[in-house]
Amino acid sequence: MLEKKDHSYERAVLVGLITRDQNEEKLNEYLEELEFLAYTAGASVEKRFTQKMTQPDAKTFVGSGKAEEIREYVKENEIGTVIFDDELSPSQLKNLERELEVKIIDRTNLILDIFAQRAQTSYARTQVELAQYEYLLPRLTRMWTHLERQRGGIGMRGPGETEIETDRRIIRDRISLLKEKLKSIDKQMTTQRQNRGKMVRVALVGYTNVGKSTLMNALSKSEVFAENKLFATLDTTVRKVVIGNLPFLLTDTVGFIRKLPTQLVESFKSTLDEVREADLLIHVVDISHESFEDHIDSVNQTLMEINAHQKPMIMVFNKIDAFAYEQKSEDDLTPSTRKNISLEAWMKTWMAKSKHPTVFISALNKENFPEMKKLIYEEVHRIHISRFPYNDFLFEYFDEEETEK
Repeated sequence: MLEKKDHSYERAVLVGLITRDQNEEKLNEYLEELEFLAYTAGASVEKRFTQKMTQPDAKTFVGSGKAEEIREYVKENEIGTVIFDDELSPSQLKNLERELEVKIIDRTNLILDIFAQRAQTSYARTQVELAQYEYLLPRLTRMWTHLERQRGGIGMRGPGETEIETDRRIIRDRISLLKEKLKSIDKQMTTQRQNRGKMVRVALVGYTNVGKSTLMNALSKSEVFAENKLFATLDTTVRKVVIGNLPFLLTDTVGFIRKLPTQLVESFKSTLDEVREADLLIHVVDISHESFEDHIDSVNQTLMEINAHQKPMIMVFNKIDAFAYEQKSEDDLTPSTRKNISLEAWMKTWMAKSKHPTVFISALNKENFPEMKKLIYEEVHRIHISRFPYNDFLFEYFDEEETEK
């Protein structure tokens, strides 16, 4: 496993671009999220640098003038880390390290670092390590060398083999080993899924930090780790839940995020298989977040990529207790913005436009839980009787009193 960062807060600055595909408003949203990612990883953000360009500079991502501005600020303020909002190419990374003379991290590397800190089980750690090495391999520079010092020295390398080539070979060997390890674990996981008996499988999906684990705890009366940080949960948790007299399996999965690194999608294949093989998806959304509609699109995009977008789904809009809006005065003639839309208006909008059953709740306060449980019961019941018509479960009609126990 690659070394994790020191958890004492590192001083960092953020860098992002306004381009043809990304206006200033969108960039600010991304940088807000990047700052939360940095905080989750253990960094305090001192400043943000933005630049308007048609497209990123091939050599240093930003223009030479902006690079010089960042360099001066970093030097004067003793900043140790510069974090870029997009994935940097190996050559950009190398040039920036030479230019700025500090640690350069891109969005992908930052997410991988958080995953490395959060991975608890051997399986999650293996998945993260594989993703890290696959990211690192094309980016090996002198800064990353000395992976295995004992191989260095006279007579220990092949003819003409440089230290960096030795490191590349070590990494390739490690990647092969990790892939084999994951293959055997994947087989075990597949067997486990097949042995779960005649129960409908329900998976919680959603953007990171929307409250999936809190909802899991409330529905299953269990203690799954939940925290107001991104990617608090990495390991898939499966619990048996009973609503009315109908049992089903509920799975809490890793949160999705915009620009999710391809290395992670590949290495977390088994975790995503829980979503692929689920009978019903509960898409949890943080209604209090100003970009929640973008989050919905990001999750739907990921579901499409893993071919799980056509499954039955329930839309659960969470955190209504944290929702806030700015009410406009009657004489205010300026155009309304998203901040001026009330919760009631959002509810009417989404109830009308969503093709899936929709409910608005607070997982923290268990507000509107009877309505949500009724929806889940109806969907699970419908799937169950079509899938297992001769199953001998004692069906009872959903009883609202049952949900309040």
